[in-house]
Amino acid sequence: MTKTADHDAAVLYGYFRSSAAYRVRIALNLKGVVVAQRYVHLRDGEQNLEAYRWINPAGSVPFWREGDFDLAQSLAIIEYLDETHPEPPLLPRDPRARAIVREMAYAVACDIHPLGNLRILKRLTELGIDEIERARWSKQWIEQGFVAIEARLSQTPGPFAYGDQPTLADLCIVPQVFNARRFDADLAPFERIRQIEAEAMKLDAFVAAEPGRQPDAE
Repeated sequence: MTKTADHDAAVLYGYFRSSAAYRVRIALNLKGVVVAQRYVHLRDGEQNLEAYRWINPAGSVPFWREGDFDLAQSLAIIEYLDETHPEPPLLPRDPRARAIVREMAYAVACDIHPLGNLRILKRLTELGIDEIERARWSKQWIEQGFVAIEARLSQTPGPFAYGDQPTLADLCIVPQVFNARRFDADLAPFERIRQIEAEAMKLDAFVAAEPGRQPDAE
């Protein structure tokens, strides 16, 4: 049975290929929460238009609007959803396990993702870096970040990033694997990461959140 967010006016602004928006879509699906979705076409520059900047001054996605409550940043949105719709939980109860899950999520959201987002790639283009070198740039940082995550995963129980159910870490890792393939990153050394993705894709919540299945997919 699906649920709606606390207010019927809840809206998620996103873009099909944004891995940050992808994370939030997975969270909504896992929790069975249905909200209205609006699409901001990043490739066409809609995030820079005055109409969207009025909604979200940062000009980024995802962006959450619920009545008079606004929230940016994917991890903040996901943790808000986890607190307002606590089942199934996306963070373990144990404080140390919770910290480890956050460590892996932050490794993606803070270390890997920012270096390959559209704004950075656009700036590299302005600096005269060609498409091949931009892809190598993204590939380098993804693979380097995955080394650290894979090392942590070697210490955690599976089949997901931490235990038998998806957590915040899985919600970040799976979209980053999607990005890794876009930039032809070598995933062969990252057995646990590949196992996590395979396990996640057995769940409808992850499958339905895939970029290619979104209404705004090109």
